[in-house]
Amino acid sequence: MTIDNQDNSVMIPELERASNILRNGGLVAFPTDTLYALGANVFDENAIKKVFVAKGRPTTMALPILLADPNDLNNVAIDVSEDIRNLIEMFWPGPLTLVLKKHKSISDILTSGNHTVAVRMPNHQLALELIKSVGIPLAGTSANIFGGVDPTDASIVEKQMGHNIDMILDGGACPMQGASTILDVTSIPPNLIRQGVLSLEEISKVVELTESGS
Repeated sequence: MTIDNQDNSVMIPELERASNILRNGGLVAFPTDTLYALGANVFDENAIKKVFVAKGRPTTMALPILLADPNDLNNVAIDVSEDIRNLIEMFWPGPLTLVLKKHKSISDILTSGNHTVAVRMPNHQLALELIKSVGIPLAGTSANIFGGVDPTDASIVEKQMGHNIDMILDGGACPMQGASTILDVTSIPPNLIRQGVLSLEEISKVVELTESGS
């Protein structure tokens, strides 16, 4: 089911429906500032398994987490330093994903057995309202078949995943139309894992970096 909301206004009945689906272990696709995300209850292992199946994603590739409030970070990650807080203050909400040490509440299924977890707060009204409505963080990876076209609008999601998920919230085209930048902050200095729409130059104004493989 696709719900059209291309002006990104908050749709109470549709948000409630999507929230109920997510609370009950279903999958919902929704827009973020970068790409459409496929959301699932982060604390429901069966829902997390559904994400891997729906995408055809290898279970060896961990899923990220999406937050609506930086204060929720303590529920999914530990050892959040002052430098990490500075990055959050500067770039959240926005296209920066931080890799942190995971909280014991986070399933090894989501992290593929790793002791770290990737976390982001999207800068998109509909995404934030949905996560707030659910009341918990969401597992949130790109809403496409593994290796497929970047889901920059709902029609791409529908074409690739329409029959595999429970609901699509159509918020129009994603404003940035590209992946987030991923920064591993478990190391000192932090390690740039993936260059996305947030530039290395901008991040380097806040923290010193190393690049993966260097």
